[in-house]
Amino acid sequence: MSSDQPPGPGPDEPPENDPFRKQPPEPQEPPAGGGASGGGPQGGAGQTPYSQTPYADNPYGGEYGAADPLAGMPPLANRGRRLVARIIDAIIIGVPVGVIMNVIVGWADYTSTSRIETSKQATVSGVTMLVYLIYEGLMLTSRGQTVGKMAMKIRVAMLANGAVPAGQAGWIRAAVYTLPEVVPCCGFIFWLVNVLWCTWDKPYQQCLHDKAAKTVVVSTA
Repeated sequence: MSSDQPPGPGPDEPPENDPFRKQPPEPQEPPAGGGASGGGPQGGAGQTPYSQTPYADNPYGGEYGAADPLAGMPPLANRGRRLVARIIDAIIIGVPVGVIMNVIVGWADYTSTSRIETSKQATVSGVTMLVYLIYEGLMLTSRGQTVGKMAMKIRVAMLANGAVPAGQAGWIRAAVYTLPEVVPCCGFIFWLVNVLWCTWDKPYQQCLHDKAAKTVVVSTA
């Protein structure tokens, strides 16, 4: 027998035509674009450079989720300053409007439950609420600040680009904050949840009226 014949399979090996015989792996072609990681967000074949995407000029984060979502954003306003600003605005609007309306309709007795006194209370509260809505809407859409926010050196900014919430956004924010109080009982509960929402909201510390208008409150100093 010639010794040039290749040795056959051993007694423990399957024959060469056995479909269960392990075959050597086929050679793999390199990925398109060269390199092992050509498809990532930082570049590669067919990928648009990040500097040319619409997110490049967005100071509040990019498409791929920055490690810090607040990168490039002005510092968020302290919750205490936001509360004091609201108190200042409530005094500026509530006191003079309340006095004027009580003079017009007669001083309401808030300890009484009679129909006449309840009607007076509702009238005074409704007018005060309407004036506050108009006051806040006009101030936010024109400069992003009410008098209280100016005093506390904070302002309202659009989450997308930091601009003043001109037009619809400013009015939506003012309306969601003010109008639910018209609804008896449930309105106050919604208002309370709304103003407290910023205490646990992450990462932008938004109240519900901020979420509705897509705004944040930032510091100006």
